[in-house]
Amino acid sequence: MDFVALVDNIRAIHERARGDAARAVNVGLTLRNWAIGMHISEYELRGEDRADYGEHLVDRLADRLRQAGVPSSDRRRLYRYRELYRTYPQIRGALTPQFRVLLPDSSPTADNIVRSPTPQFEMPPGKLLNSLSYTHLEQFVAIADPLKRTFYEVECIRGQWSVRELKRQIASLYFERSALSKDKDALARHVQSLAEPDTPALVVRDPYVFEFLGLRPQETMLESDLEAALLDRLQQFLLELGRGFCFEARQKRIRIGDEHFFVDLVFYHRLLRCHVLVELKVDAFNHEHLGQLNTYVNWYRENETTAGDLAPIGILLCTDKNDALVEYALAGIDNQLFVSRYQVALPDKRQIEAFIKAQLEGGME
Repeated sequence: MDFVALVDNIRAIHERARGDAARAVNVGLTLRNWAIGMHISEYELRGEDRADYGEHLVDRLADRLRQAGVPSSDRRRLYRYRELYRTYPQIRGALTPQFRVLLPDSSPTADNIVRSPTPQFEMPPGKLLNSLSYTHLEQFVAIADPLKRTFYEVECIRGQWSVRELKRQIASLYFERSALSKDKDALARHVQSLAEPDTPALVVRDPYVFEFLGLRPQETMLESDLEAALLDRLQQFLLELGRGFCFEARQKRIRIGDEHFFVDLVFYHRLLRCHVLVELKVDAFNHEHLGQLNTYVNWYRENETTAGDLAPIGILLCTDKNDALVEYALAGIDNQLFVSRYQVALPDKRQIEAFIKAQLEGGME
């Protein structure tokens, strides 16, 4: 063994261990949510005092769990856990003896479990647990058609798709396109060749995972070492400029509908009396970047603005930009994006651009 082989072997050990850990965390998360769903479903059927709660059961339960400090147990999620159990009852057959003792005594056994109306489309429980994360399963639960659901399960496992890739394929109507395609194998090969595979890094960044583990968002959500280093310096740079910047959050997690998003840096500006949202992109300007920032600003205006606050503003920083594209992308947007109307209190745009350029050219030393 030479030195290069030593490095390669240690790296392989690390990647294998990280992959195993990610899978173990996801299995635990899936079993947790499935078991919660089973308890709720069983209580609705056989709970001694279930009549006292009636249709308000889930609301009362969510409130009590919040008081007890149980994370990820709001009303919407409790309903999802129940649907997870009802959609995948076969997971009961894959539980370890240690986990089965946590289930209600009245819960179905592996022999008398209620099966799917179309059992020929049922995925084996071990395959579900070991190949798909809870976030994958959450996407499948939303598919009412068992055949369509199984199609995406099979393709997702076969291609080892990331959750993002699964969402993309569902949105692109892959199932429907496959049904209409004369050469289904050719279509499948084409789709799989372009698909984004799942990786341990993507798994660990799943918002459900770091909630489950009690991690802070910034510990898991940074997209790259370069971005992390730039955010470190940018955060300090803006604070050192003074001028009213008060740091609030980094990788601030917000929830819009059923999805989680992360704002790179959030400040409150004491002089302007508003939030300042900073998004950093380590690539050239894209109109989608602006749409993303505009969405965050809208969310903050609706959910975080209090009496006396002015509308939040957004700063988008890119490594390069097409001025004409920026002009068209900004047309029709009412929110105050970039720094055009706040030069008196905010750093000059050229000053920030020079800072980013210097960091990149200096190799982040």
